[in-house]
Amino acid sequence: MRVTYFPVLEYAMELTEFVFNLKEGIDNPAMDIAEDAERVSDPLPRVCVLKREEGENFGFHLRVERGLPGHVVRHVETFGVAEKAGLRNGDRLLEVNELFVDDLEHGEVAHKIQVSGPQLCLLVLDGEEYEQAVAQGRDLKELASAQRGEGWKPPRLCHITRDPGTGLGFSILPVEGEKGKFTISPVTGGPAEKAGVRKGDRLIWINGAMACELTHSAISKMVKKCSDHMTVLVIDSESEKCYVRRRMLILPAMANAQSMPYRPRRLHLEQGPDGYGFYLRQEKTSAGRLVHMLRDVEAGSPAELAGVKDGELLLEVNGVSTECLSHEDVVSLFRQSGQQVTITTMALHGQDFYTKLGLSPLLFTEEHSPAKEQKEKLASLEQSAAVVMLVASPAEAQEELWVEPNIRLCVVQRGTVGFGFHLGCIQQKPGTFINQVTARGPAESSGLLQGDVIVEVNGQNVEDECLEDVILLMKKGETTLSLLVVDRPGYECLKKNGKPITAEKVVKASEVKDDVSPSPIQPTL
Repeated sequence: MRVTYFPVLEYAMELTEFVFNLKEGIDNPAMDIAEDAERVSDPLPRVCVLKREEGENFGFHLRVERGLPGHVVRHVETFGVAEKAGLRNGDRLLEVNELFVDDLEHGEVAHKIQVSGPQLCLLVLDGEEYEQAVAQGRDLKELASAQRGEGWKPPRLCHITRDPGTGLGFSILPVEGEKGKFTISPVTGGPAEKAGVRKGDRLIWINGAMACELTHSAISKMVKKCSDHMTVLVIDSESEKCYVRRRMLILPAMANAQSMPYRPRRLHLEQGPDGYGFYLRQEKTSAGRLVHMLRDVEAGSPAELAGVKDGELLLEVNGVSTECLSHEDVVSLFRQSGQQVTITTMALHGQDFYTKLGLSPLLFTEEHSPAKEQKEKLASLEQSAAVVMLVASPAEAQEELWVEPNIRLCVVQRGTVGFGFHLGCIQQKPGTFINQVTARGPAESSGLLQGDVIVEVNGQNVEDECLEDVILLMKKGETTLSLLVVDRPGYECLKKNGKPITAEKVVKASEVKDDVSPSPIQPTL
């Protein structure tokens, strides 16, 4: 079983307690003491800056707990990245990469952390101070922004397209007396200015490389060698001072990225009478990378009305990245989603673009909603026919609605590489499920199947527990886990009919097929 933790590093602001010096004296000691006491009572957010190495996790959990407001930091790993950075148990998360997140859904906040890459900046507040601020009706967003100071503006990611006549339209010069710092100035009316570069901007990052790690000569060579476009991260000099003062990295994930040429789209689909209306295929790109492609989008189908375009990459299903999943795993995510699904898509050349920059395209995802008339047109499909089925044929779908629930009690013995399965969850849907099962591992031998919903762990019901709590409960099992599971269609059928899920009708593990039937979708390439 693989447990993924979320990140953090921090620079704590220390309070200096007032001490009256009798020898030096002060003009008005009473007033100074009162002002100092007032400062101490003010909540003081802490900046946490993390940089993890490849294969290293961030070393903490982010949770939402009953009776506690905010996004709560828990289970800070001893000697882990988070603990060494100063993150504390019970801290509340206010910002992720300079974006206020206290008012966002928990799943969205966790997702922003996951796609940020190896470097991350968080703003946190001590748990007691957070609860006190909430009780006092303090504006937490204002409190978070106050630590940046007046005049602060976020960095900008600017994608500059070369003009045949004027070129890229900017010049770069080293800052006198400051090693590793450069200014970038655009030509008036040129491509750089149109992309958002302003006179006197500081150059932070260029085509995936940090400017502070380059010489002026190296930067000049990069500019000369670039073909028809270049992407830079810039910030005005005053805002840069704000980051220096707070000891924060300036990262692409913090930037305003309006000029970026490719942006993934998050689409919401509602299944029609015969499916979603597209084929899902796993294909190999010219670079040899396996990707999941959306093909043959049917005219008038739910997919077309939601905005799906033929030949797009499928990046996520319900917030779960498809990058490392097999075709069968992705199909399983659709099956588990029921009648509605949220997917993230992008053009293939967009993926190549972000790969060269060393950035995750998911950092720049934008929400896409179909027009009202499209929804009305989708509703009319209930009386229409012949929409290409994504997950199953109509006969299969009917059969799945009435399938006998496959309830099993699986006892898993820890092996040399763990229990041999990964967990997953779907936002706004009950039940932690088996996301992946390692071939020939302990989980597979016990009868666990990909997509199984976990009902009980060692006799304790976990249907209403969050993923982190299920993981912690499994850790307590040490070398043996007893899992009561049921297939997703059976789980939803039992829940719909209000029937409890018990071990009374358990199917023996030996009676369960340990393979997943192939999807009728494509062929897989």
